[in-house]
Amino acid sequence: MNQLAIFSTPKPFVDPHIATIQRNAILSWKQLGERVEVWLVGEEEGVEQAARELGVHYIPDVERTPAGTPRIDSIFNRLRAESTADYLCYVNSDILLFPDLLRALDVASARARRFLLVGQRWDANITTPLPISAEWQVTFLKTFRNESKLHPPAGSDYFLFPRDLFAEIPPFAVGRIGWDNWMIYHARVTRTAVVDCSDAVTAVHQNHDFSHLPGGKKHRRQPESLDNVKLAGGFHTMFTLANANKRIINSKLVGPKRSREGLQRELSILP
Repeated sequence: MNQLAIFSTPKPFVDPHIATIQRNAILSWKQLGERVEVWLVGEEEGVEQAARELGVHYIPDVERTPAGTPRIDSIFNRLRAESTADYLCYVNSDILLFPDLLRALDVASARARRFLLVGQRWDANITTPLPISAEWQVTFLKTFRNESKLHPPAGSDYFLFPRDLFAEIPPFAVGRIGWDNWMIYHARVTRTAVVDCSDAVTAVHQNHDFSHLPGGKKHRRQPESLDNVKLAGGFHTMFTLANANKRIINSKLVGPKRSREGLQRELSILP
């Protein structure tokens, strides 16, 4: 079976709530089984210790922006240098994942060589450690939607692709807007299938505040977000899930949903 490396750049393990939801997320990735290896990347406070305590791989020494934020290109390059996995999945450090991610990978890899798996997330208020152990997700998935809300399809929190793709990425700042949109844009421009897995993959975001960011401002209000948009090539590259050209429905790879926004964006990548 193809191996998958799930990697992330956690926030500092200083705020008790942030530390709790990040541990929940990492443990959920570990429960995906032997096909999956988990990597934490970066030197934020407490990350190395958390990797050691949770029994996952650790990579320090990533390059940073002038403002001191870890860079996406360095994170991806460092992971690619350390892991030999066939497929890579960058995921935000507060996202719970489940076995349906592996099923989506199997569907996509059986039908396409070049693909990027992305999808909507569910937002949930989780403040305590989850009882993550064997088969924990069975109980969790039966009840979580009663207390969760489907996030609008404007951003993505996980990106799964074959390891030879995205070898060259601009020096984006992690945790700011723009780079995730560029991933979808770049995939479409390079004739890579962008697969909307919203109906096939359950990704649960554990809600939190933004006190970890400068001034406590949301990521889209940070100066580095505008820098990311410039690095991406401008606002015309800000693609969303509306620009996916494939979906996974009932374990099959099918055509996309159609929307006015998607059509307008399609025009921008015509030859």
